[in-house]
Amino acid sequence: MSSTAARAVSPAAAAPPPRPRLVRPARCTGGAAAAAVETATAGPARVATVSNSGDSLAICRVLNGMWQTSGGWGRIDRDAAVDAMLAYADAGLSTFDMADHYGPAEDLYGMFINRVRRERPPEFLEEIKGLTKWVPPPVKMTRSYVEDNINRSRKRMDVAALDMLQFHWWDYSNPGYLDALKHITDLKEEGKIKTVALTNFDTDRLQIILENGIPVVSNQVQHSIVDMRPQQRMAELCQLTGVKLITYGTVMGGLLSEKFLDTNVSIPFAGPPLNTPSLQKYKRMVDAWGGWSLFQTLLQTLKKVSLKHGVPIATVAVRYILNQTSVAGSMVGVRLGLSEHIRDTNAIFSLELDEEDMNSITEVSNKGRDLMDIIGDCGDEYRA
Repeated sequence: MSSTAARAVSPAAAAPPPRPRLVRPARCTGGAAAAAVETATAGPARVATVSNSGDSLAICRVLNGMWQTSGGWGRIDRDAAVDAMLAYADAGLSTFDMADHYGPAEDLYGMFINRVRRERPPEFLEEIKGLTKWVPPPVKMTRSYVEDNINRSRKRMDVAALDMLQFHWWDYSNPGYLDALKHITDLKEEGKIKTVALTNFDTDRLQIILENGIPVVSNQVQHSIVDMRPQQRMAELCQLTGVKLITYGTVMGGLLSEKFLDTNVSIPFAGPPLNTPSLQKYKRMVDAWGGWSLFQTLLQTLKKVSLKHGVPIATVAVRYILNQTSVAGSMVGVRLGLSEHIRDTNAIFSLELDEEDMNSITEVSNKGRDLMDIIGDCGDEYRA
């Protein structure tokens, strides 16, 4: 599965000497004023606050997605991965998104947060946010079962309270998701979870959950220029209730990049290989939406906008989705220790797309098929 549903680290005995701090002229800042924070330079806000019923969490609007640690993108060296996480945090990209089933992701976060505690000042630690997901099988959701799984994530991430627990449920015909969420809300009240959220729930189920008094702050869903389903029924409900969207698949595993411009992946060995789980997944979305020829038209349009602003295609693609209704943040996957894109990611915050830019991208997006008709509402791709 993607950055949503597919499917105790102790400090070292002797702490290494403190590492020199990097100069960070603009970073995602936590605290009470986070919702209104903007960078010192001109540009859109770097931080959004998701909230419900008194619960709130300030997150960086571009999140570091850790699905890529689960295998399929290359072997992860844990020390190199943690070094990379520190580099992202030092550059102001301080919100990390993971899941219980993303291989060693939660363990890596535990190692990382301990490095932060030892090597960075307390105010820096306050900026770091770790969002995880729980993707259980559809078994009976007893209090003890739910608590055991939440405690496992807390131990792996080495935190007293999870910043955000994003819950996924496979089978809507089984109403156990409401039992699970009620237990999760109880655990939040006991201080083990700071905010309760969802991942890949559809609009109808989100409304049922809210009607049952569950203080959901966000729903993490697939959302890109190709997949605009969240801007239909889901965004309307979010506007009415204040629930925010966190998006993944926004750069389509790298398909929305110069690498795939003017290529033909249908001819074996003629184009870049679709050699990761995310590339293969989002190529299927391209096929459902309109095919490779229309996708090339989209890439050409994005390239024109990117050249106008001096940024890569992927930066434009993320900014476009951040500009959509009810979107609090968008995921950019990180291949920790294997590659990095800190500069291009930070460029998202200073990029301001004008009306001409937005309209030209929207025009091509609208030429594709309506994926709501083909796939269904948000998350239905996992329940076909």
